[in-house]
Amino acid sequence: MSLITRLFSSRPDPRLALRPLWHRTIEIAREPEWYRDCGVADTIEGRFDMVAAVLSLVMLRMEDDPELAPRTSLLAEFFVEDMDGQLRQAGIGDLFVGKHIGKLMSTLGGRIGAYRQGLREGHEELAAAAQRNLTLIEGGDPGLAAVRLEELHKRLASTDNAALLAGEIA
Repeated sequence: MSLITRLFSSRPDPRLALRPLWHRTIEIAREPEWYRDCGVADTIEGRFDMVAAVLSLVMLRMEDDPELAPRTSLLAEFFVEDMDGQLRQAGIGDLFVGKHIGKLMSTLGGRIGAYRQGLREGHEELAAAAQRNLTLIEGGDPGLAAVRLEELHKRLASTDNAALLAGEIA
């Protein structure tokens, strides 16, 4: 639904049902254990990596369900909105925001693929994906990050659709 349609339509914005899930995704990505225990860098890059990792797992969960799969693009719109705001706060001008958003969406797509493969092939492959896709501090542990990602994946899988959309992840 375009901005103009949302402004002048009497229909509710279909993204509203996913807002609690988006907020919960960000909360999970900001959990201190990722940074303290796993060694994800507490930097702009590290925080982006965690948002992308958690969002990837949430979107993979949604893709596995025929009812939720069509809504993944609506969740991605929240990501775009959030990144747009972050880029503008960082001083990126209007002429370049779109280009940066395109790169970030491409990055997210790559992360989804890497985490999908890692979850399918097992812990070692997931740890390798974490090593490649998370900005870690010296001594950071991609294996522990993979364990936490696997735990999150299991929690998402055991969460029913209504609870997931409400951001109530088991």
